[in-house]
Amino acid sequence: MRLPACSVPLACLAAAMLVACRGAQEPAKQHEQQAQTIGQGEPDVLRPPEQFAPIADREARSRALFLEAAKVMLHPRCSNCHPAGDSPLQGDDARIHDPPVVRGPSNEGVAGLMCTSCHQDANLELARVPGAPKWHLAPIEMAWVGLTPAALCEQIKDPKRNGGKTLAEIVEHSAHDELVAWGWTPGHGRTPAPGTQEQFGALMAAWVADGAACPVAEKQP
Repeated sequence: MRLPACSVPLACLAAAMLVACRGAQEPAKQHEQQAQTIGQGEPDVLRPPEQFAPIADREARSRALFLEAAKVMLHPRCSNCHPAGDSPLQGDDARIHDPPVVRGPSNEGVAGLMCTSCHQDANLELARVPGAPKWHLAPIEMAWVGLTPAALCEQIKDPKRNGGKTLAEIVEHSAHDELVAWGWTPGHGRTPAPGTQEQFGALMAAWVADGAACPVAEKQP
C-alpha cells in the first residue's frame, strides 16, 4: 500500500499510523461481519460445527460455537436441573417442582423423598414421570438459570463451578453422559433440547479445539 506524499515529517507519521490502524481493523471487521452473517440461527435448530467454518478468526469462531451449544444448555430440559435454588424446576416455563422437593445434601433429595423414589432409569410414560440413570440435581455451584451465554461459558471453564472437570471431561460429559442424553428423549410430550446429543458434543469439542473462547459479555441495560 502506497502512503500519501508528505512534506512535514509529523504529518507523514500520522498518515502512516492511520493507514496501519485501518489495515489492522479491516480483518477484525471482516471476522465480525462473518460472525454476524452466520448469526445465531433458529433457537430450536442446532447447527453443526461445519457451518461455522466461514468464520476465519479462530477466537471469533470459538465464541460462535459456544453460543450455538448454549442453545442446549440454557434450554429448559437442561436448565431445569441446574436451578439457582434448592428445588428443581419443571416444564418449558420453569415452574417449581410439584410435589415440593428439595435438593438435599447430595443433590439427590432427602431421606424419605429421594429423587429416585419417583424417577427411575427410564421415562414412565403412564405415570408421566421422566427418568434416566443417576437422576439428580446439578450442584448449586453449577446453577445455570438466569445466566447469559457469556456467564455460563466462564462458569463451565471454572473447575470450582463445573464439578471439578477439565475441558476434555466437559466434552466427554456433553457427548456421552446418560442423564444429559435424556434432554433429547424427555418423554410425555415434553419439548426436547434442540438437535441431538451427538451434535451438541461435536459443538463442544469444536469450541474447545478452537480455544474455548467465551462470548463477549452482554451490555447491561
